[in-house]
Amino acid sequence: MESGKQNEYAAFEEKVRRTVYLDNLSPNVTESVVRTALDQYGTVKSVEFIPNYLEPRNMPQCALVEMEKEKQAIVVISTLSEFPFMMSGMPRPVRARAAVAEMFGDRLRKPGRQIRIRWLDTADPDFEVASKLKQLVKRHATETAVMLKHQLEKEEKLAKQQGETLKANYKKYEMIDSLMADGAARRLARCYNLRVSDDSGPSTFH
Repeated sequence: MESGKQNEYAAFEEKVRRTVYLDNLSPNVTESVVRTALDQYGTVKSVEFIPNYLEPRNMPQCALVEMEKEKQAIVVISTLSEFPFMMSGMPRPVRARAAVAEMFGDRLRKPGRQIRIRWLDTADPDFEVASKLKQLVKRHATETAVMLKHQLEKEEKLAKQQGETLKANYKKYEMIDSLMADGAARRLARCYNLRVSDDSGPSTFH
């Protein structure tokens, strides 16, 4: 019986080693987006988003991505750590790191490990330490929420600017195409003694 549990936990550890933890994901990212983005590094076996019940829906989300092989997970982590990697709209670089067992909601208990839980009395020497830790956790949660909100506002502003730039560039190229199509560019070229390349290749002025 004990041997069976050890084998089961060993299989779970292997799964952890080939799993990548993705953070800072845009709220628009779906499972199919993650699969498409990471398929270039190997076969994606599963994608599990980690729910955050305490933050607004438009805040960054996280996911556990299980690759087919551990080597593939290592490549994903090193690549995303070295180069900016965007997914689905928002200009938010995705962060990647190796997953750990505590990230899995269905994690197995390690064979031989015992967990003891006890209430602390106010007279207990550890009570003050536990109280300080609790206050630190609350403070960290508040600071994180403020930081994420500020980050989202900046990213939405940047996304709007990028969208406006894209539309402006599209209108410029559209105008150039129309000038080439109706012959206006060639007439202007003759007026200013410029030569326009023939229609067999890209239209350019010389």
